[in-house]
Amino acid sequence: MKLSSGILSLALMVALNAQAGVANNDPAVGRALALVKANPALAHASTNDAFVTRDVIADSDGNRHVRFERTYRGLRVIGGDMVVHTTVGGFAGVSMSLSRPINLSTVPTLSSDEAIVRAGVVFGTGFDGVPIASLVVYARRSDPRLAWEVLYAGTRTDRTPTRMRYYIDANTGATLAHWDTIETGVPSVGTGRSLESGSVQLGTQLNTRGYYEMKDPTRGGNYTTDMGNGFRGNGTLVVDADNVWGNFAATDRASVAADAHYGIETTWDYYLNIHGRHGVANDGVGALARVHYQKNYQNAFWDDGCFCMTFGDGDGVVTNPFTAIDVTGHEMSHGVTSHTANLDYVGESGGLNEANSDIFGTMVEYYANNPNDPPNYLIGEKLFIGNTGNYALRSMFKPSLDGISPDCYPTTVNGRDQFQWLDVHYSSGVANHFYYLLAEGSVVPATNGFGLTPADLVCHGPSTLKGIGRDAAQKIWYRALTVYMTSGTNYHDARVATLSAAADLYGPTSKQHAAVAAAWAALGVH
Repeated sequence: MKLSSGILSLALMVALNAQAGVANNDPAVGRALALVKANPALAHASTNDAFVTRDVIADSDGNRHVRFERTYRGLRVIGGDMVVHTTVGGFAGVSMSLSRPINLSTVPTLSSDEAIVRAGVVFGTGFDGVPIASLVVYARRSDPRLAWEVLYAGTRTDRTPTRMRYYIDANTGATLAHWDTIETGVPSVGTGRSLESGSVQLGTQLNTRGYYEMKDPTRGGNYTTDMGNGFRGNGTLVVDADNVWGNFAATDRASVAADAHYGIETTWDYYLNIHGRHGVANDGVGALARVHYQKNYQNAFWDDGCFCMTFGDGDGVVTNPFTAIDVTGHEMSHGVTSHTANLDYVGESGGLNEANSDIFGTMVEYYANNPNDPPNYLIGEKLFIGNTGNYALRSMFKPSLDGISPDCYPTTVNGRDQFQWLDVHYSSGVANHFYYLLAEGSVVPATNGFGLTPADLVCHGPSTLKGIGRDAAQKIWYRALTVYMTSGTNYHDARVATLSAAADLYGPTSKQHAAVAAAWAALGVH
């Protein structure tokens, strides 16, 4: 098998400024805050901490899970977010990665200008606009420190936008961490003659001028625009006179737009019908899909700044447009992650972020069950022109087939923890592998199995793992993401989160709970 490991990746963009918070009158918010106030040790809270509600998940049995962002003396705490779990009668626990209460001065020794210069040495000169620095408390799995968060925006060599966050110790000037945060009439039903998904139904609307618009008012106003092979702005809304879009070929620009629009609608339906989620932010608001981005651009990405996903056309020689159903599901799921656990895009949490998009992109592909793009556990195989199944971006059942992604945990190279420097598109391998084993067991895929045996699918223990099926697996993973994971969740935490989710949904003595434990153990995660 040949998995692309060099030129192609699926990217994530996240807004530079966090949302101020979610106004919510649920009494669970008050109960959760009262619990923290009465028992500050539960949340490693100090007298200078304050909390802003971000989300509330309500269970059918009356339990509530309240997600908070934390500030310390008015400064954002990076890694200070938490989820307080309450029952009808009391308290059920806290999920967080903060290791101790914060107690530090908020007066920096290093100036903001000095922090910008230090970050700029790493970023280089090709940035857009003016870099921004703001004081924060950096507390991602370390002793909390006063830091400058420096934001640089620019464009990578492959023309993907980049928005780098640098955390510079405000006293010593040391770089604590850095990562790239690049990770919308009248309803009608049109016919898409798409390039990759064949003939599909599209939600559209008729405007007051008598033209159909690629905008779906029945799904929050999801809409698709044509960037005209440029890179600025949000493009032009795709319109049509007869509500028939494309000609099954790239010679009609609407064919690619039909793929993207079909993809975001299918992803919307998947989250609604399988998980009860109303759109990316669970607020019923649709997202934007931008197609024909730049020329020969071989990538796709999500950007919280425009609440949109963007798709390149590929190079037309090796790659197709990046609008296959698992890719659209992948990118839209980055938005779901940023509005739930908000997994930091670095290290193990970054790998989990990418894996989450691979997992849900694959589940969207299974949900669509489109004969023109048969569902499987390969990521992006439709992107390669003339592909017979030998090429893909990633494989969930055997991540190491790409020559880079690790199958097992932990992995060291020359004595170094590989997960601290490996690109998040590859450190995602262990979580992708876990999910396959959980859903399918140690069963080699009937097609595209590449000569593997069941023993090749496990790292430790017996090669007779039994899967619990995609229905249960996807519900466990979604609950773990939305209820238990936080921004700094690592692989150990993900194991705890999925076990908690399985216990909630199926019981602590259930076969599903046991299967979660067995799948993680088979990969060395304990």
